Amino acid sequence: MSRRLVILDRDGVINRDSDAYIRSPDEWHPIAGSIEAIAELSTAGFDVAVATNQSGVGRKFIDLPTLKAIHENMRRQVREAGGNISMIVYCPHRPDDGCDCRKPEIGLFLQLSRRLGVPLDGVPMIGDSLRDIDAARASGGRPILVMTGNGAETASALCESNQVVESFSDLGEAASFLIAESRDRPA
Repeated sequence: MSRRLVILDRDGVINRDSDAYIRSPDEWHPIAGSIEAIAELSTAGFDVAVATNQSGVGRKFIDLPTLKAIHENMRRQVREAGGNISMIVYCPHRPDDGCDCRKPEIGLFLQLSRRLGVPLDGVPMIGDSLRDIDAARASGGRPILVMTGNGAETASALCESNQVVESFSDLGEAASFLIAESRDRPA
């Protein structure tokens, strides 16, 4: 079976988000079923990548070693569930820094595409916010919204602007759909 790429946002999709920022591995709590969903995607032949805005670094709420420890905790939990995260990329900048990597810009997605050698056209990109959906669209990916995190608020904003996006209750439901779909279509 050939590999397929899926790109996930982190906060609000894989783990519970916090307005006060996730500042330590102890504050990182997975959303129920998200770790298992990543493992299922992995074992079904998907390369799972994470692209996440982490302005807490630029705001000096968290340092890079701590961010790496949070990500290693996430990777460990996924490994223990039988899965793998192929790559994690993050934007450490604040919203007003003017970088090209902070979603809704597409720099993180382009970085994943280059490093993994996979074109972005049609790649499922799962998020819970408008910036995730906008970045997916701008990069030629397939935007998918989950109702965890900011998902319900995002769904309402999309509805108000007459935008239609594939939506699922959570990462587990989205993963199950993508896995079933991949079995129905040849690679």
